[in-house]
Amino acid sequence: MILLSVGSSSSSQIAAIFSVTLLLFYFSEATLGSPCPIDGLPIVRNISELPQDSYGIPGLTHMTVAGSVLHGMKEVEIWLQTFAPGAATPIHRHSCEEVFVVLKGSGTLYLAETHGSFPGKPVEFPIFANSTLHVPINDAHQVKNTGNEDLQVLVTISRPPIKIFTYDDWFMPHTAAKLKFPFFWDEQCFQESQKDEL
Repeated sequence: MILLSVGSSSSSQIAAIFSVTLLLFYFSEATLGSPCPIDGLPIVRNISELPQDSYGIPGLTHMTVAGSVLHGMKEVEIWLQTFAPGAATPIHRHSCEEVFVVLKGSGTLYLAETHGSFPGKPVEFPIFANSTLHVPINDAHQVKNTGNEDLQVLVTISRPPIKIFTYDDWFMPHTAAKLKFPFFWDEQCFQESQKDEL
């Protein structure tokens, strides 16, 4: 700490101001300058201030509201995702439960049981504002905005961080599915956490 040689009451005020300034500078660097800003999850916060990105998926806007890698969540993870008309997730499966709450818009859930050697032709479920959808563990699925306005969903998954297997089409064998871990929104933070452990 730097103290200026002034009167004793002045120097303690300056020292206090300088200390607070250093603390604020450290806090802003640690929480705002880093792509992995939060150690733990605040009790209350404004999600409109959270970062969002498409992660190279056309028409997607993803926000991790409460995450495993980012916030240290152990049992669940929550995302807010918005799909432009025509946008979709890849065909994929994962070994966790997943529940969607549709906040606005409409679309289609494509769901295929994963008991054979490939997913096969999916069943189509229309989704709409105020609907919920549940994806069973390891069933291949895809969510697509088949409507004319943005589709916005709140997604809750269990057992994060998840390992996702992606498919080129519904008839691709399970053995050929591509493992993606960590998934796009966890990549940078996961790599940083691995460096910290070394």
